[in-house]
Amino acid sequence: MTGRKWRENSAVFHEMAAEYDSWFEDSLLFNIELAALRELETPLAAPKFEVGVGPGRFARALDVDFGIDPALAPLVLSNRRGICVAQAIGEELPLGDCRVATVYLLFTLCFLADPQKVMAECRRVLQPGGHLVLGMVPAGGAWGRALQAKKEKGHPFYRNASFHRVDLIASRLREAGFCVAEERSSLFQKPEELKEMEHSRPGGDESAGFCLLVGRK
Repeated sequence: MTGRKWRENSAVFHEMAAEYDSWFEDSLLFNIELAALRELETPLAAPKFEVGVGPGRFARALDVDFGIDPALAPLVLSNRRGICVAQAIGEELPLGDCRVATVYLLFTLCFLADPQKVMAECRRVLQPGGHLVLGMVPAGGAWGRALQAKKEKGHPFYRNASFHRVDLIASRLREAGFCVAEERSSLFQKPEELKEMEHSRPGGDESAGFCLLVGRK
């Protein structure tokens, strides 16, 4: 996130950190998304790093070692969950070249003013053969449309968000120098009908509510 956009987004997540963190408590949605991440077949080695670590819910569950976020209050929560954290932005990662084996970029892409620059930074800090795990809500599915509607109504978390198609992000990964090694999709229940646990399917499905793309350096 550069300039005004990352400052506005980080201010919202700083001010509403407790509310955002509470969404994860006893959340079926979180459990479905976490299951999809754990069902990836690509071996994901340590050390692991997360861009946009937020309150650290995913980081703790995925054994992430280090995370960054521009919003301070969520970092405090993440640190309490045992994650080493730093306040930073994705366009300027506070790591040297080739330092980590896995980078997670989960639910962060939609808030970035320059996704391509962040992908390039992720590639820079990855070791040769390392992986970028990108988790996103596809624009074309029911969940993507629901979030777009929230954006249009001025929802504080989504008013500056931009939602993308899976094929576009896969293309951008390749442009950034990654080989797309794996794609998985989950969350096929509609937002208003979410009742049951789901498990992911192979492939990047635009109709899904959650898609994972794994880029290999």
